[in-house]
Amino acid sequence: MDDPAGTPGDAPAEVPTGGRAARRAAARQQGRRDRRRMRRWQKVLVYGVAGVLVLTVGAGGYLYYRLNGNIKHSQLYGGEDGDAGHEVPDAFGRTPINVLVIGSDSRDSKEDCDIGGGACDGGVNADVNLLLHVSADRSNATVLSIPRDLRTELPGCKDDAGKSVFKAQRHGMINSTLQGGPGCTVAAVRKLTDLPIDHFVQVDFTGVIKMSDAVGGVPVCVSDNVYDPQSHLKLSKGEHTLQGMAALQFVRTRHGFGDGTDIGRSSAQHLFLGSMIRQLKGAGTLSNPAKLLTLADAATKALTVDPGLDGITKLVGLGEDISKVPSDRITFATMQVVPDPADTDRRVIGPGAADLFRLIKDDRPLTGDPKPADAPSGAPAGGSSGAPASPSAPAAPPAQSGPARSGTTVVVRNGSGVTGRAKAIAEALRQAGFAKDTTTGSGVTAEHSAVTYPAGKEAAAKQVAAALGLPEGAVRAGDGASVELLIGADWTTGTSYQAASGGTGSSAPAADPATALKGADAKTADDAGDCAQVGHLNTVSLPGFGGMTPVQAYDRSKDVPDSAP
Repeated sequence: MDDPAGTPGDAPAEVPTGGRAARRAAARQQGRRDRRRMRRWQKVLVYGVAGVLVLTVGAGGYLYYRLNGNIKHSQLYGGEDGDAGHEVPDAFGRTPINVLVIGSDSRDSKEDCDIGGGACDGGVNADVNLLLHVSADRSNATVLSIPRDLRTELPGCKDDAGKSVFKAQRHGMINSTLQGGPGCTVAAVRKLTDLPIDHFVQVDFTGVIKMSDAVGGVPVCVSDNVYDPQSHLKLSKGEHTLQGMAALQFVRTRHGFGDGTDIGRSSAQHLFLGSMIRQLKGAGTLSNPAKLLTLADAATKALTVDPGLDGITKLVGLGEDISKVPSDRITFATMQVVPDPADTDRRVIGPGAADLFRLIKDDRPLTGDPKPADAPSGAPAGGSSGAPASPSAPAAPPAQSGPARSGTTVVVRNGSGVTGRAKAIAEALRQAGFAKDTTTGSGVTAEHSAVTYPAGKEAAAKQVAAALGLPEGAVRAGDGASVELLIGADWTTGTSYQAASGGTGSSAPAADPATALKGADAKTADDAGDCAQVGHLNTVSLPGFGGMTPVQAYDRSKDVPDSAP
């Protein structure tokens, strides 16, 4: 395009010769050329910046839709009755977050079939159930493992269309609820713990592999040589950095650690997760766009979430909440369990579990000294702590009010997991003046103690509760033919609920953290010194050798390569 003066491009123009006038004319002409060059460079710069912006926004949009498109979602709550619960705000209007993390052993894709081994029949169970609780003030968090071996009362479940997909069970394996979808597992954990469940995140086999690769490997330590032929984990004593299949083998191994039950596996999973958290925070992953994109892509492809987390922005928001918690204030624990009297290979709710659930529900920190939270900006005056106020205990009805005790027959059922509880409390009720034919019924599994009654027997049921120290809130209508007392895992000793629980039922103060964590294998995410404890029982076997320890299996498998150097 010709320039306005008629000179093509920047071709040199004739310079007038002679005198001061000629020099002034030459200067004016040079100035015009400089201004034309400047205008063209300005256009290049503007178009270039615009192009970069378009490319950036386009890439951002592409990545946003790509990551969003990776995520699968399913209903939050699949129970036939009730709901997922609701958090109670603290004095400043802040609420805790409870997220159920489910590790699926699904083999519904060729990749998962190849990785998981076993029958590729589309069946699914929950290999891992982790309940993540983030406090209302985001100062602490708890990661609670619920062993997959646990037998407990399970709810019936339905799908999004209202069709029944899982039958209620009085004494079923909690990991089986994933057959009814993740919302069914949410319903089971809700029933078990009485904790509201705000969200769930389900991760499959490939997710563990890809995420461990994305963070550059996860450092772990094992106390001895270990080989579990079933999970294929084979590691020498000492420290290793696990990536890919080795990471999956480590979190899945059941027979290599502890006593060969799910308790040892939970402990190893806690070590792995704590190390991954330290790796994320310390290796620059969260500040490196390329690493972060790789991690996000790997994570989202492996996730199924509830509708409340079905977008990248929602997941990022959850991640930001979790990232606010210091590593030394993230507590890993495993709920207390004891062997099932009916099957010693399975577990039932153990003493202390009710206190642990209660502390989490009350949003109390489990590790470190409780730190009063500062009021957030704009918070209402009148409080200096972020802890929720303790509700006042309901008054129990007078022990001698209502109908005569001698006319009330009580059926006592033991759901505590402790042998002999029903017989002892039935005798205590007879001694307290209730009908001589008060008896015991078939055992069940229950977290919370309760008294149920048929039509017309509410006053008698309240009298039973008052005599035993149970709160009035534990009395509810039932479908039996008589007044029934259900002894839950929150009442494992003594014949007075009030004395045993330290108060009056669900409104009583929970035990202190040290007591509630007894037997829970608690550790924090900043503890880098622990090694996974290899078992020394005969929990594995090799062809031609029979039962042996994981250490012996390692020594006798020289031809099997180690999972990691």
